[in-house]
Amino acid sequence: MALDVVDLRAFYASPLGHVARRFIGRAMLRFWPDCGRQRLLGLGFCTPYLTVLGANAERVLAFMPAAQGVVNWPSEGLSASALVEPTLLPLPTASVDRVVLVHALEETESPDDLLDEVARVLSPGGRMLVVAPNRRGLWARMDGTPFGHGRPFSRSQLESLMRGATFAPENWAEALYVPPLKRKLFMRSAPAWERVGSGLSLPFAGVHVIDATKQFYRRAPLRATRRSFAFRPVLLPQPTPTPRLGETPDKRPAG
Repeated sequence: MALDVVDLRAFYASPLGHVARRFIGRAMLRFWPDCGRQRLLGLGFCTPYLTVLGANAERVLAFMPAAQGVVNWPSEGLSASALVEPTLLPLPTASVDRVVLVHALEETESPDDLLDEVARVLSPGGRMLVVAPNRRGLWARMDGTPFGHGRPFSRSQLESLMRGATFAPENWAEALYVPPLKRKLFMRSAPAWERVGSGLSLPFAGVHVIDATKQFYRRAPLRATRRSFAFRPVLLPQPTPTPRLGETPDKRPAG
């Protein structure tokens, strides 16, 4: 069952949602400290992070999947959000500079098609920031948060998906080492969990945060072919004269 936009908004308004936004947003800003004069697109439910990333951007768009629903964003001024089909984005080719995916890759039925469409709308050399649940983390094993829904990924799976869609992963980080429990003790100790987890590179982080660059070309797969240089004789049939009526093969008229 797809996530509902009402549940997503309620999660990010909760204390646990504030923790997730804080540490994921910190990892995002480490890779993208400034998006000035960039055309920024958020796909999925990215509005909690677009407010920070798009502070100096030339233009910011928030596209939300049709199965999820849409909310008006930002709350003041003209709306920049729209309801879309993630694999058929209503944008021209090479029309944006940066794309953020949050609550998108794990929810789609075809991650390959989604990344291909993102590559289409990105300009050559454009960058993509992906937040995806970690298959080995606690957040993917508990359905009390949005990161416990959909399909979690390992690092190797994400690398394979990106390289197949002309993306080259440049930077990698993990976030959300704190257990996804709504207890005040864990909320207060969340910074300590993050420091210890990231310092020791522990494998049970809640999410992967990947910064990838669109390549200028797609590598064509090489196919093995068998060639044979042996010469084989070709036997052509020789025509045989057909005897006329009343003649036998032994008696033919003289030339």
